[in-house]
Amino acid sequence: MLSAVADAKREGKRDDVDTVFASHYVQVCLPKFHMPRSETPKEVAYQVIHDELLLDGNPRLNLASFVTTWMEPEFDKLILEAINKNYIDMDTYPISTELQDRCVNMVARLLNAPIKDGEPAVGAGCIGSSEAIMLAGLAFKRKWQNKRKSQGLPWDKPNMVTGANVQVCWEKFARYFEVELREVKLREGYYIMDPEKAVQMVDENTICVAGILGSTYNGEFEDIKLLNDLLLEQNARTGWDTPIHVDGASGGFIAPFICPDLEWDFRLPLVKSINVSGHKYGLVYAGVGWVVWRSKADLPEELIFHVNYLGTDQPTFTLNFSKGASHLIAQYYQFIRLGHNGYKRVMQNCRENALYLRDAVDATGHFHILSKREGVPLLAFSLKDRCQFDEYDVADNLKRFGWILPAYTMAPGAEHITLLRAVVREDFSRTLADRLVRDIIRTIEYLKDRAAKSTSQFTPPVPRNQVPCEDNVKRIGEEFVRRLRLKAAASRSQGVC
Repeated sequence: MLSAVADAKREGKRDDVDTVFASHYVQVCLPKFHMPRSETPKEVAYQVIHDELLLDGNPRLNLASFVTTWMEPEFDKLILEAINKNYIDMDTYPISTELQDRCVNMVARLLNAPIKDGEPAVGAGCIGSSEAIMLAGLAFKRKWQNKRKSQGLPWDKPNMVTGANVQVCWEKFARYFEVELREVKLREGYYIMDPEKAVQMVDENTICVAGILGSTYNGEFEDIKLLNDLLLEQNARTGWDTPIHVDGASGGFIAPFICPDLEWDFRLPLVKSINVSGHKYGLVYAGVGWVVWRSKADLPEELIFHVNYLGTDQPTFTLNFSKGASHLIAQYYQFIRLGHNGYKRVMQNCRENALYLRDAVDATGHFHILSKREGVPLLAFSLKDRCQFDEYDVADNLKRFGWILPAYTMAPGAEHITLLRAVVREDFSRTLADRLVRDIIRTIEYLKDRAAKSTSQFTPPVPRNQVPCEDNVKRIGEEFVRRLRLKAAASRSQGVC
């Protein structure tokens, strides 16, 4: 681009052509490794970047993501009005700070924190649940270390217990902050942490047990109540005081509205902290999460930093410093816009659409359903017959219709199972559910037809009442590869590229 601009100036060409696509700027590729020396007109810079971004997937059809992909237009106005505000500058933006504090109090009370009317809750707004989990983990680690030091006991080998189905941010925490991660392996037919096995892994060095309200793999809620009861018995027997953290990234904004009687939150005495993702079922665009503690006693004071170089004393407990205020404001907007009843209606709609999708996909007869009817509104499913194609083929071919569904293997202990997942968010309508099912059926038919055509070249037709066994399919594949190699060798001998 630099040389093209220089050449254009030497040749006396105009740079101010009104039509972007008639300018010389679109005749060269955008810089990829070095910053250009000269400016580019704003209209051109916008247009060429905008056009390249057209090759991204459609967020609304990205069923791999739990993250919110639609908000009301009024929020767009708020985010633009606050996009230049740095939340950490609390003295300059006191109202933004107050809105964040209001959200912390609303989240804590939604999760049944034992705080009195008018009493401030203990919590923080975060970039997402990943940061929230890091902060909660650090609080557990520091509190455990302080207790061990006071007792004159070793404090250099902390561990934490989770299911093997935890999100990768837990593995990051363990590796970054040097905590041994003890994972309860899954097993076929049971795809969440077994509370009994988790408690068996606990010892005096365990800083916490992490339960998940909404597994990333199949959306299932873990039995936090049973985990709490088993740990209470063990703590009473051993003298330990092993606490619980609940990772409510996916389900923390779901259960309070459609499963209000489910005991998983601060109603259980051993639950000391909970994280939730505002940018998932909190219904805010990506970039906001929340962590709340049961009480001040559960957040060691030495983890809170006080700075005054922005104009006043400001306490902060974050992994980063600067942070945009717009998404915190967006969370408050959703809380007052929807209220409890509005959130309940949204979650009920998501659940009903997920159940509708589940029944429709199950009715095709091609899949095993691996998600539960109660849990995060999603559908996790795997092929019954993987003889001719697998879940990766299905996911790849659904992209022809615009759908983005992930194909992946289960967590350790059940990694031999491959599955597909469709997350049902607020903007996934019944009409889209119908369309997805039709496109899944079309994809299966296409893959079957393709497999039949690829094998019919080398083998006689299979009678309708005879299904090829795995050995036969393997032989067909080997013969297919052998013939391809012979054809390639013949082409090379004839000088054909």
